[in-house]
Amino acid sequence: MSLSTTRFFSLYGSWFKYLDKRFASLPLVWIAAWTLLPSLVMEPAIAQAPAKIQPSSINSLTLPEGDGYLLGAGDRVKIDVFSVPEITGEYTVLPNGTLNMPLVGAVGVQNRTLKQASGAIAARYSPVLQIPVITVNLVAARPIRVAIAGEINRPGSYTVTAAASQPDGNLPTMTRLVQLAEGVTQVADLRQVQVRRLRPVGSGGDQVVTVDLWQLLQAGDLRQDLRLQDGDSILIPATATVNLDEARQLASANFATQNSRPLKITIVGQVNRPGPYTLLEGNVAQGAQLVNPNLLQVPSVTRAIQVAGGITQLADIRNIQVKRFTRSGAPQLVKLDLWKLLKAGDALQDLPLQDGDTVEIPEATSVSDREISELATASFSPERISVNVVGEVERPGAVSIQPNTPLNQAILTAGGFNQKAKKSNVSLIRVNPNGSVSKRDISIDLTRGVGENDNPALRNNDIIIVKKTGFATFLDSTSTFIGPFSGILGVLRIFGGF
Repeated sequence: MSLSTTRFFSLYGSWFKYLDKRFASLPLVWIAAWTLLPSLVMEPAIAQAPAKIQPSSINSLTLPEGDGYLLGAGDRVKIDVFSVPEITGEYTVLPNGTLNMPLVGAVGVQNRTLKQASGAIAARYSPVLQIPVITVNLVAARPIRVAIAGEINRPGSYTVTAAASQPDGNLPTMTRLVQLAEGVTQVADLRQVQVRRLRPVGSGGDQVVTVDLWQLLQAGDLRQDLRLQDGDSILIPATATVNLDEARQLASANFATQNSRPLKITIVGQVNRPGPYTLLEGNVAQGAQLVNPNLLQVPSVTRAIQVAGGITQLADIRNIQVKRFTRSGAPQLVKLDLWKLLKAGDALQDLPLQDGDTVEIPEATSVSDREISELATASFSPERISVNVVGEVERPGAVSIQPNTPLNQAILTAGGFNQKAKKSNVSLIRVNPNGSVSKRDISIDLTRGVGENDNPALRNNDIIIVKKTGFATFLDSTSTFIGPFSGILGVLRIFGGF
């Protein structure tokens, strides 16, 4: 009951007592006063009523008209009965959905609004009080039980308690529940979130409300952050297609997937170590690959490629696909072009990943030498590559070098030429992206800089052959021929034959 209405009834009662004393013998006057008094007193009383807050309503939960909050077991309410302080007080709704009221006993309020509860209580007191004027205010809301399904990381039912720190009436909200369920997935359709809600007693079937959480995310529309009620059922559907721009914004929302949640993904195709991986949040060393801390907070495609050892030189980064499953079972295919990320800085191509994603990197049909060199410097290329230096060097075998390392440096890494090496040229054997194998002789000058003709940048699995000089080859051949006779000649020397 508002302050003006309370003031009116106070004046009304005082006037009635005055008439009862002065005109006790004039019932007609009493009846006329009783009938005409509302029209004479109501408006002046409302206009002159001071804005005074009653101490009993300070802790009450004020809900707007038509809020639709339905009472249930565990709610604590304040019941004001005008001019009857013996009944006025706080009551708790019992497990059977009733209030145990003085004089009249149990009054059913389960699944009733505050206004309906006031009417039900007044109806029970009508035989006892001549004109029962009763108001019901919510003091403490009960924990509510709601269900959530669809594109949420942990679907199911949840019991949500009122948060005393929230200024909006301490009622649980949509985003609070989504956070409890560990956030929406990357394929959630935030524009079509459906809430199925019980109607008050006597109002027919359930009510279905559509909530647009995208408006909350984009425009800060708090009306979309619906206050939940006991028994609400929430369904978050999947989008038909993934919008790269929206996916990036959704990943940064406070009701998206929690950043600390490990993601199990699979990466296949043209990476150095394909297979399943668990991506963690932050600057985490995974295997031999240290994750770049400047990447997205949510693990992304480039981070997954890094953890898998980087792309191979056969990778077609223009046609990467992410296969993503939805709760309904129908997978979605998201196409990405990381070449746009490298050349135009299009960060939208670096899609945030979610649990269960499969990243597929196909093989390129043709890649130019220029593109291969550029890809070698990308953050999602391998940190190190392996080439083989064989022949006349000090330490022949596999050599680990950085991508785009020139041929001269690889030879020096293998210890440089030995005394038998032919230092004028070497042979470079390379497996091309189309599957063919090429071999070419390259003139060597260790003082030259990088150049495709005389000091080319190396690729993974290149083979460098350092040949012997002609004289060294002759000596080795002679040694091989004489070798079987060296033992016999030694025996003859012992016996004095030579």
